[in-house]
Amino acid sequence: MTPSYCVVGGGIAGLVAAYRLRVTLGDDAHITLFDPADRLGGALRTEQLGGQPIDIGAEAFVARRPEVPTLLAELGLADRQIGTTGVRPLIYSQGRLHELPRDTLNGIPTDPSSMTGLVDDATIRRMLSEPARPLTWRPGADPAVAELVGDRFGDQVVTRSVDPLLAGVYAGSAATIGLRSAVPTLAAVLDRGARNLTEAVRAALPPATGGSVFGAIDGGYAVLLDELIRRADFHWAQVGVERLVRHGGGWQLVDDEGGDWRADGVLLAVPAPRLATIVAGVAPSAAAAARQIKVASTALVALAMPGGTPVPDRSGVLVAASERLHAKAITLSSRKWGSRGNVELVRLSFGRYGDDLAHRVGDDDLLSWAAEDLAAVFGVTDEPFDCLVHRWIDAMPQYGPGHGGLIAELRASLPPSLAVAGAYLDGIGVPACIAAATRAAASLVTPRVAR
Repeated sequence: MTPSYCVVGGGIAGLVAAYRLRVTLGDDAHITLFDPADRLGGALRTEQLGGQPIDIGAEAFVARRPEVPTLLAELGLADRQIGTTGVRPLIYSQGRLHELPRDTLNGIPTDPSSMTGLVDDATIRRMLSEPARPLTWRPGADPAVAELVGDRFGDQVVTRSVDPLLAGVYAGSAATIGLRSAVPTLAAVLDRGARNLTEAVRAALPPATGGSVFGAIDGGYAVLLDELIRRADFHWAQVGVERLVRHGGGWQLVDDEGGDWRADGVLLAVPAPRLATIVAGVAPSAAAAARQIKVASTALVALAMPGGTPVPDRSGVLVAASERLHAKAITLSSRKWGSRGNVELVRLSFGRYGDDLAHRVGDDDLLSWAAEDLAAVFGVTDEPFDCLVHRWIDAMPQYGPGHGGLIAELRASLPPSLAVAGAYLDGIGVPACIAAATRAAASLVTPRVAR
């Protein structure tokens, strides 16, 4: 009989999963992908702004991880990978711009001197004396980042260096993100018996590669998405899935319009809140674990400014949470990736875990806030000639303390022929989503291929 598989969710994880299923199972397999959105791609979305393509969701990937370069090469798109221009970001703290400290792990410094000017002298002295203070660490522990870093280096390091980076990655904070998720290499070094945090951070810092830390795709992520869609050759059912029901040795999916579908295997590539609803009747323990994963909502304003707008030759600005700005980050896209045409592309991100800004604030107010922030940070008062506003509701999973154990519990409680992928599992970035989708697809088809 023709094998039939369903993928629920059309983000990068769902599309990679569908592609992997197609490659493994061949042309005869029937693959259906469910997503009610107006387009596929989930949190990856490329738009035209000022005559140029711009990603208004995720815009970069960590280049040293192999997943994106390997997938691009596999799809014949290796020549579309680009790196940054080499310019560095700034931090906005205490009402002014500072250099982003070099050689940090998600903002955790390796050298106290790199923090000069960003934190006060008392904090510098605290960091210098840290190696002499006894460190109590329990192997396997997963405290919030702020708990460890604040205790060893001081609160100013947390609020002015660590928080701005974690807000950019997770839309969260050092107080809510677990150490093992934010900096797993640091946790591993501590587990091995590092004598102090200074020693541990230095040992965990990856060696310099000489190339660009971040990569992107020429033409935007749409280039990758379109090729995955073409090669996966699935049927797109533009509806959501409400629940799963066991049906013989496979599954029945009930969509939100009352239709039902049959499948030998199902891969759920949806956010954690949706997963909890879909699997509640067939995997209650997995649903309970998924409900414990908190999410944040964000909004993004993208602006096309006239060429020559006086912004610094930097990749952007990360904003300390205590500052009186609206945005949590500003990306100077044309400076970061290279200018094309007579335009400066700028992105401003709004919203952190625990606030309702993305739900509550209208587009006009967000545009006004963007103008105010650009004036306050750069003194820029030029009017944009094109703009976009987009909201990402419940799109940013929070990797709290103990997240790894929670995910292990979730996966272990899934019945056979049901798998999960997504940004809430093993990392929020595109490489981690590709890895999770590849793992999930393999878990579904390995028994069939083995036969």
